[in-house]
Amino acid sequence: MQPYYCAIEELPGLKSTDIKLLKINGIIGTKELIEQTSTIQKRQLLANRLQLKIEYVNKWLALADLSRIPSVNHRYCGLVLHSGIASVSQLAETPIGRLHQQVLRLSVATTRRKDLSPSVEIVRQWIKEAKLLVESSKIKIGKKKAR
Repeated sequence: MQPYYCAIEELPGLKSTDIKLLKINGIIGTKELIEQTSTIQKRQLLANRLQLKIEYVNKWLALADLSRIPSVNHRYCGLVLHSGIASVSQLAETPIGRLHQQVLRLSVATTRRKDLSPSVEIVRQWIKEAKLLVESSKIKIGKKKAR
């Protein structure tokens, strides 16, 4: 499965000033954000360059990571994050019933409409694709070690 990447301005919750700062620092999309924040040291360095708290960078990284899942993408990554899921690997391990309840609760609280909440089938697809992404990253790591 191929991960989904989007333009940095498509991630939810980023201010226009943050987007400009990220672009000045060569981060035009979620792929660059993930690559440039792959370690805690890199995240701290970026936060220092942007003169922001590392918590902002960590949140953006979590959103970018979750948005890699094609059925989640930038449309649902904020909902998934605010439902208590901070990474693709965590989503892959989350029971569908519990996650759907959390998503439904948050979605209804936000929109006041149950019919706008993602269905159980959509949440099931998120988890399925998260598992596929986790598995494909293990395969890539295994191939690198074999060389």
